[in-house]
Amino acid sequence: MADVFDQYAMADAWDEMFDRPGEPRPAYRSLFATLQPLSVGDLRSRADQLARVFTDRGVTFAYAGEERPFPLDLIPRILDAVEWDTITRAVRQRVLALEKFLADVYSQGEVLADGVVPRRLVLSSAHFHREAAGIEPANGVRVHVSGVDLIRDEVGKFRVLEDNLRIPSGVSYVIENRRALSQTLPSLFAEARVHPVDDYPARLLGALRAAAPEGVTDPCVVVLTPGVYNAAYFEHALLARLMGVELVEGRDLVCSANRVRMRTTQGERPVHVVYRRVDDEFLDPLHFRPDSVIGCPGIVNAARAGHVTLANAIGNGVADDKLLYTYVPDLIRYYLSEEPIISNVETHRLDDDDVLEHVLSHLDELVLKPVDGAGGKGIVIGPQADEPTLAALRQTVAADPRGWIAQRPVALSTSPTLIGDKLAPRHIDLRPYAVNDGTDVWLLPGGLTRVALPEGTLVVNSSQGGGSKDTWVLATEPSPMPRARSVAPAQPEVIPHDVSARDAGPREQVAGQQ
Repeated sequence: MADVFDQYAMADAWDEMFDRPGEPRPAYRSLFATLQPLSVGDLRSRADQLARVFTDRGVTFAYAGEERPFPLDLIPRILDAVEWDTITRAVRQRVLALEKFLADVYSQGEVLADGVVPRRLVLSSAHFHREAAGIEPANGVRVHVSGVDLIRDEVGKFRVLEDNLRIPSGVSYVIENRRALSQTLPSLFAEARVHPVDDYPARLLGALRAAAPEGVTDPCVVVLTPGVYNAAYFEHALLARLMGVELVEGRDLVCSANRVRMRTTQGERPVHVVYRRVDDEFLDPLHFRPDSVIGCPGIVNAARAGHVTLANAIGNGVADDKLLYTYVPDLIRYYLSEEPIISNVETHRLDDDDVLEHVLSHLDELVLKPVDGAGGKGIVIGPQADEPTLAALRQTVAADPRGWIAQRPVALSTSPTLIGDKLAPRHIDLRPYAVNDGTDVWLLPGGLTRVALPEGTLVVNSSQGGGSKDTWVLATEPSPMPRARSVAPAQPEVIPHDVSARDAGPREQVAGQQ
């Protein structure tokens, strides 16, 4: 094998890059030939350059109370055209079914009356909000942006791990990963026909404008952020800047007569669409948590009156409850009369006494997840847990079976990742981002590939110390394996002062912000 892969040992899982040692899969042949002449030292120096680029651009994530550059690995993850077509059709199918479920469950509830989903499941969900009942979006869209997490199992088959329909994050890293990698290793892109990712802000803005209240021809769109101390603030600022809209906090908005206005230095300005990055519980203190200081009092009433659109809609969390996840294949059959294109991971519901007893006696063989968890928090991987952890888990699950699901452990596929001074296999997943404008569900080509950086771990979430890879979707099928070629030295990036999302302000100064 080439120097850079000399020490690479494939793990006991599906390897994304290699079919067997030294033999790359067809989609990776061109990349493999490009990387062959490099040494690990070359990769290390370029990785350091990547980190500097991210630091200079403010591409950070809050981890353990510290702002740090978001870890980006140099080796991209590649999907060929056929794989991406399957993913696109599967995610679109899933989003459309869940859209219909949300419209149904907050109105007639036919899916409950027909017994497809137990009524008690919906009513006991922490994210089912009666406040959402009766709020009809102007174009019928509740899930404007979604992220459906996919994994590849031990035999290379894609499976859905979970749905994210509230306020999925991470798309800014897709955009920045591509920008940084194309500048650090430009020769990687010389021959590869890779779909671009820079169309996302325009697509998102188009979907938000399409969701404007009826009769509004030139809507004012804003991005609502919890503020600079939120872990994903970089993303909020970047998307607002790239869409050319205002980034606001709750204190910048005021509601009166069921209308939402934005305070600016030029007076109050009507707001028609709010792309909110604030959780339901903190969005409106009149309807949810009364102690919230990051929301806007009255904004839910304005949405109910049809004068403002909230994207994503409130109450969407009932559709990404992990217990509801087990019913999504049935929802696809019920609403679309189709079979699921990509299957779920095998999952046990614990509302049956016999199933619960089986799970409690086999905790060391299963993965337990809280149904309302996010960011990888609360997950217990039985085969990796010690006895005290399993004993405590057994009591917790027995006391609240509705709050948990159990899944068989899946050895997530691995990809070569630069760890220190060598390449090693690390487990990865994929979060494709879907944008729904009411006429079509569009997928950002590639999405976010997340990497579990600690050896052996399966938790890829950024909040748990994970990193990411640039995700390539090839525009055509891969060609026969080319010969090795050299990699041109990367040129230092020159960053104008005004390109940083932290430095760039909105077009119109919002009162109360610096």
